[in-house]
Amino acid sequence: MYRNPSASAAAREPRPPSERGDHGPGAWREFGARLRHWRRRAGLTQAQLGAGIGYDHTAVSKIEHGARRVTPRIAERIDELLGAGGELLSACLRAETAELPLPDPFVPFAAVLLRPPLPGGADAAADEELLPAPTRLPDYGLLCPLHDADGCAVPPPEELAALHAEFCAADPAAAPPLEAATAHALAGLLAAQLRAGETGAQPGLVAAVERTLRAVLARLATAPADRRGPLARLAAEHAHAAGALRMQVGRNATAMACFDRALTWAELAGDRATLVGTLSDLSILARLDGDPAAALGYAREIDRVAPGRPWAGAMGRISRARARALAGDVRGTVREIGLARTHLEHIDARDEADVPWLSIASMRLRVESAAAAALRDLAAAVDDPRLARRALAATETALGLLGPTRLPSTRLLFTVRAADCHACAHDPRAAVELLGPALESAPAAALPALVGHELRGLRGRLAPYEPQAARRLAELAGA
Repeated sequence: MYRNPSASAAAREPRPPSERGDHGPGAWREFGARLRHWRRRAGLTQAQLGAGIGYDHTAVSKIEHGARRVTPRIAERIDELLGAGGELLSACLRAETAELPLPDPFVPFAAVLLRPPLPGGADAAADEELLPAPTRLPDYGLLCPLHDADGCAVPPPEELAALHAEFCAADPAAAPPLEAATAHALAGLLAAQLRAGETGAQPGLVAAVERTLRAVLARLATAPADRRGPLARLAAEHAHAAGALRMQVGRNATAMACFDRALTWAELAGDRATLVGTLSDLSILARLDGDPAAALGYAREIDRVAPGRPWAGAMGRISRARARALAGDVRGTVREIGLARTHLEHIDARDEADVPWLSIASMRLRVESAAAAALRDLAAAVDDPRLARRALAATETALGLLGPTRLPSTRLLFTVRAADCHACAHDPRAAVELLGPALESAPAAALPALVGHELRGLRGRLAPYEPQAARRLAELAGA
C-alpha cells in the first residue's frame, strides 16, 4: 500500500546518534523483535503473517531473528496489517540507515535515497549515442524540474551532451546547485530516451537512464532541504522511465523495483503526475502477473494521491476497470468504464497544471484504449461477442485519436487488440486479415512486451480456427 503520510513523517524525524539504533545486523534484530511483538499481539502465526505479505513462514522467521532484511514498502504493509501505527516502518528505516556510512548532520531519508534503483546496474558507455532531443519543455510528458510547465528551452545537442556528462562526473559533495541549463538538459535528454524507447528495444537505453539516475541520487542525498525538490522530481521521472523501459522488454521484476523507488521520490517531490503514472504501471504489472486483486489495489491508490482531480479519477477508474475485467466482473468493469468517461467531462485548467501531457484528446485516448482492453478481456472470459464488438468500437476510436504516424508501437498494440476483438466476436478470418500486414513488417526482436502479451492471448483464440496464423503469432511472440 502507498505510504501513510503521518507514519512517514514520524519515521523521518531526525534522531540524535544515540537513538539511531545499533549498527547493521543489530538494528535488524531490533526490527525483528518489534515484528515478533506486534505479530503475537495481533494473534497471528508466522505462516498467517507470511500469507498476508506473500512470504512463507520460514522467511518471516528469518526476519524476526534479524537474518533477513525487508524493504520499507514491505515493512509498511506489515505495519498496516498488524496495526503497529508506524512503529515497524520507523524501525525498518532506522535499520537501513544503520547500514550506511552517512555523513553528519544526519539526513533522515538518505537510507532510502542512496539505495540504487536496481541491483548491479551497469553504467552506460561514456560515448553513448546522442539522441535527437526536443527544443523545448514540456515534452513527452516531462516538465522542467525548476520551472514546471512555464515552457523552457532545451540546450542544443552539443551543449546538452556536455552538460549531461559534467553532471554525471561531478563530485556530489562539491557540486553547485542545479543550474537551469543543466535541469533543461537532463529533462530534454530523458524525453529523447523515452521517445527512442517507443520505437522498440534500444540496447543501452536503460543503462543510460539509470546512469543519470544514480548521479541525481548522489546529489539528492547531500542537497540542502530547500534544493531537494527539483532533484527529487528528476529522480522520480528517471526511475519511472527506467521501469517503463524495463517493462517494455518484459523485465517485470526489475521494472517493479524501479517503480517502487519512483513512488518514494515522487512523493518527496510532490509530483502527482509521476505518482499516478507509476501506480498505473504497477497495476499493469499486476495484471500481467494474473493478480487482479493487486491490480485493483494499485488502481485505488491513484485516488488517494490525487484526490478530487478528474484526470487522476479517469486514470484510476480505467485501471480499476482492467483489474475487474481480469477477475471476470462484468457489471463492475462496465461501471468503472462509465465513471472514467464521466471524469473526462470535468477536466479543466487545474488538471492541465497537474500533468504536462494532459489534453482532452490524450486523456480520451488513454480511456478508450484501456476500455477496449477491459471489454476484450471480458468478452474472452465470458464468451460474449456483444462485449467484443463494444471493445472493437473503443479500439477503433483509440486508433483514430492516435493518428496514422504517432507512436508506432502503440499503433501496433491497438491493431493487435482490434484483431483480438474480431476473434472474440467469433470472426477469426477478419482477425487474420487485419493483423497480417501489420505483423509482416514487425520483426520479433522489436516487439514490445505488451504487444507480445496481446499476441499470445490472440494466438490461443485463433489456434482452433486458423492454425497457420496461430503458428506465425507464436513465432512473433516468442511462445
